[in-house]
Amino acid sequence: MVLTLYCSHIYLELEIALALWATPARVLLGFELEPHFNEPYLATSLQDFWGSRWNLMVTRILHPAVYKPIRRISTRIMGPKWASLPAVLGAFAVSGLMHELIFYYFTRVYPTWEVIWFFILHGICVAIEVAMKKLIPTDRWRLYPAISVPMTVGFVVVTSFWLFFAQIVRHGIDEKLVKECLMSLNFVKEMLLL
Repeated sequence: MVLTLYCSHIYLELEIALALWATPARVLLGFELEPHFNEPYLATSLQDFWGSRWNLMVTRILHPAVYKPIRRISTRIMGPKWASLPAVLGAFAVSGLMHELIFYYFTRVYPTWEVIWFFILHGICVAIEVAMKKLIPTDRWRLYPAISVPMTVGFVVVTSFWLFFAQIVRHGIDEKLVKECLMSLNFVKEMLLL
């Protein structure tokens, strides 16, 4: 339950923070901040979830920095049809390594590599999805959103609890997070009462 609230907290916190920063950026600096998320709870596939709905800033960074160079090299070796598959795997592997570093920074516990396995698993699944779309006409096998959305979100949630959040729970970070949130709420409450 706490991890579900934590996921919602991260999503809402980033959405609200970016919305709060977007207005001053637009007024003072004259530019628009791009959204960080695009309704990830409506993703119809893993490719849709990771490519165009979740953590779009990271997607925009990894695409030119990791995906395109690997795809360019793979095109010479494998040809253009299948070159995207190693590029997808490479982007997910880099993202997994970065998340392992972030987890280490917050927990100061040596990596168990569960987080990178989360990203490797999702990279393999996205690569399979891309390959299947190339092999099989998608119009025939396209699932209705009423089926594909719960399957996609369910897969992300189940694998997140299995691999991504395992370190958080094992090292009591979720409990520390609850305590810190309660302390923050008490601080705000005391400040408002003064």
